[in-house]
Amino acid sequence: MRNYRFLVCASLVVAISHAQQSPPVNVRIFPSAVTQTEPVAAVHPENPDIMFTSAVTINTSNGFKSEGVYITTNGGLNWFGSDSCRGESIVNHGGDPAVMIHSSGRLILAHIGSLFPGWYGHYSTNFGLSWTNAFTISSQLTEDKGSATMDETGTSPYYGRAYLTWVALVQPYPVLVSYSTNAGTSWSTAAQINPTPPSRCSGGSVVAGRDGQVYATWAGVTSVAPFIEDFAGFAVSTNGGTLWSFTQNAFDMNGIAGTLPAKSNIKVNGLPQIEIDRSGGSRDGWLYIVAAERGLSPAGTDPDIILHRSSNGGQTWSGGIRVNQDPLNNGRTQYFPALAIDQSGGVNIIYYDDRNTSLDSSEIMLARSTDGGTTWEERVISDHRFKPKPIIGGSSNYQGDHISLLPVGTKLHAFWMDDFSGLYQVWQAIINLTTDVVDEDSPSHPQEFKLLQNYPNPFNPSTTIEYTLSRWSFIHLRVLDIYGKEVALLVSERQSPGNHRVVFGTEKRQLASGTYFYQLSVDGYRSTKVMLLLK
Repeated sequence: MRNYRFLVCASLVVAISHAQQSPPVNVRIFPSAVTQTEPVAAVHPENPDIMFTSAVTINTSNGFKSEGVYITTNGGLNWFGSDSCRGESIVNHGGDPAVMIHSSGRLILAHIGSLFPGWYGHYSTNFGLSWTNAFTISSQLTEDKGSATMDETGTSPYYGRAYLTWVALVQPYPVLVSYSTNAGTSWSTAAQINPTPPSRCSGGSVVAGRDGQVYATWAGVTSVAPFIEDFAGFAVSTNGGTLWSFTQNAFDMNGIAGTLPAKSNIKVNGLPQIEIDRSGGSRDGWLYIVAAERGLSPAGTDPDIILHRSSNGGQTWSGGIRVNQDPLNNGRTQYFPALAIDQSGGVNIIYYDDRNTSLDSSEIMLARSTDGGTTWEERVISDHRFKPKPIIGGSSNYQGDHISLLPVGTKLHAFWMDDFSGLYQVWQAIINLTTDVVDEDSPSHPQEFKLLQNYPNPFNPSTTIEYTLSRWSFIHLRVLDIYGKEVALLVSERQSPGNHRVVFGTEKRQLASGTYFYQLSVDGYRSTKVMLLLK
């Protein structure tokens, strides 16, 4: 089926506790012969089973660079896609993707240029099968470490607005922002968040709040080698990204920008990342910024993960909190943190860590705090180790600049890159934050029925749909198009407990290629999943 590959892995549920310390099974979400690094991920705001992950991709045989397009429609168990985004102009894809999913299901991807400088945007309405031609967001020379967010709060005056931030590599090197009010069809003219910064900025991390606010952070870099990330800036907009209030130096930091000699001299950074608590709990609205630092308390002489928090919308910030709990100044290295706040208000951070390995190696650690970052529990979530090294075809000493952590309901989806397979690829671990297994398809009646993902998916001309009933039930199994119109009624009868299977064929139906939904209804409860028809 064109260039699509399909990966099947077992579902994994792991509880974070002292009693259970074995790491979850790790899988490559899209095994291939193409180098993958710097994963980013987004989840559908209304359907947590749908996720969109991308990465910088490099074909070392011909030097072609692009952005991977990896999709799951069943909560990360199976992934399909491609190692390149096919939106024109194909030759101008330079990697460093930023990804979002609109509530309509539209995938939005932005990336830097390859032949031409700047940022470019595409969108897909068919789960990445095809993409629009590039919209030029900015043609100015840019740093390659931008980020994106989307306002997903239904009551916000800016619901559905997408934001992209990055740093201009033109003096005075400010942080820029552009936004889209039409799900990536077009983007606003890039504007400065922090005019006339005191030093060159780097990074640009952005997150949307609950009531229409947008928050951003970045690093201020010294003007002489080794160009240390000397402080973190902060800004907030309350009118949809048009005007910003900013503080050039919100707090001091000492980022780890440079190389790690023990790890083949890979290039690293300490770029600050920002997230917000939207749990509705006692810390709702708290802001958190994390970075990799050293040489400035509470960081030791070796790289540590440092968190700052604000309980008043960024007006003031706490002192640094050391996240990793290994002994201070023990010569061990933690780097590339990724931050996520889950639905219960837990603060979760993953990072590379070598406390349990030789100094030339690393594994992935998860730190979690349930009290706003005051205390932490840590556990290893990678089931293998690897030796970091520069990526062939990347810039000097390049292993990538970041990894990703995505909170989805009661689970965390961790994504990182390593070359355990012999080639740098994107790996995933799924961590369940509860101790009980819950069928998320039907939270009201978790034991009544279960609808499984169809196979094969994508399919042509037929696919198999399986489901399980726990008791005698009258059921309806329908196939719907993207507008919710019924295109096939597969089952409408009373059925016995147990496993059931239906084959959905398109040979006698005039159906176009694209996205379809199949929906199982049992006693008033419904479960819906997505499938793709490719002709």
